[in-house]
Amino acid sequence: MQKSLPLHPPLLSENAFISCRLCPHSCGVNRKKSLGFCQCGTSVRAAKAQLHYWEEPCISGFCGSGAIFFSGCTLHCCYCQNYPISHENFGKSLTIQRLSDIFLRLQEEGAHNINLVTATPYLPLILSALDLVRHRLQIPIVYNCGGYERTETVQALKDYIDIWLPDLKYYDSALSSKYSGVSDYFSVASRAITQMIVQSGAPQFSSVTSPGGHSVSLMKKGVIIRHLVLPGHRDDSLQLLRWIAENLPQNQFYLSLLSQYTPCYKSNIHPEINRRITSYEYEKVVKTALELGLEQGFMQKRSSAKEEYTPLFDLQGL
Repeated sequence: MQKSLPLHPPLLSENAFISCRLCPHSCGVNRKKSLGFCQCGTSVRAAKAQLHYWEEPCISGFCGSGAIFFSGCTLHCCYCQNYPISHENFGKSLTIQRLSDIFLRLQEEGAHNINLVTATPYLPLILSALDLVRHRLQIPIVYNCGGYERTETVQALKDYIDIWLPDLKYYDSALSSKYSGVSDYFSVASRAITQMIVQSGAPQFSSVTSPGGHSVSLMKKGVIIRHLVLPGHRDDSLQLLRWIAENLPQNQFYLSLLSQYTPCYKSNIHPEINRRITSYEYEKVVKTALELGLEQGFMQKRSSAKEEYTPLFDLQGL
């Protein structure tokens, strides 16, 4: 883990808020005066900071991932399970000093990593908080995002982020426009994820032993691409898997296929996704991934499609 850090590039300096272009929307708004697409201002807002046990096994391990759930989002997914923070901007304002203290507290509680969930709108402030304590952090930094990122932002984070945990939601632009409010999702996310892989290189792991004597493999560096299978749209998932197999370097990333889709928020606007996925839909996607040689990764049990797997946003840990 790198200890000496360069000055923030202009894109990630606090002056970025004057004409904000942190995410692909490139609103250019002065966030000191008005709000852009993400509905975020100039102070960090978060809704929870806790040990989180429901990430991939190599992220959560046996002690949990030190997750900080930030308010706001660069996407407007109609089925978002985290809608109180992503759409309704629920949260509490934090100072840079307070955020840095939270990083250290999570480490002291045994977190295997610091997990920044939807952090893009606040990057200049988050990096300042990391700078205050990076010399004391001995655990990896995870960037947990929706995949809709500028490649320039990814490049600017190369000295800060150890593990990338992006979604790759859609192949079809009609679907991304309909369900997430952006028509260029695939073209943007595919470039960003490619850059993440270039920066991180092959996944690296370390083995740790739990208090009960069980060995757990934890990711130290690398990329895990998440894909949530949507009801009625397995064909889009299959197209996405084919693109991954044909365009991304073998053995340079892990794939995590998610079955946890749960109808919520405004999913009832679209009847075709107002249900859980079937075993047939999910198993077809998993089978295709294996046939394409995408064996390095994770698959979820369908029992994960439950509301209790979604965190309760109650300002805990802030």
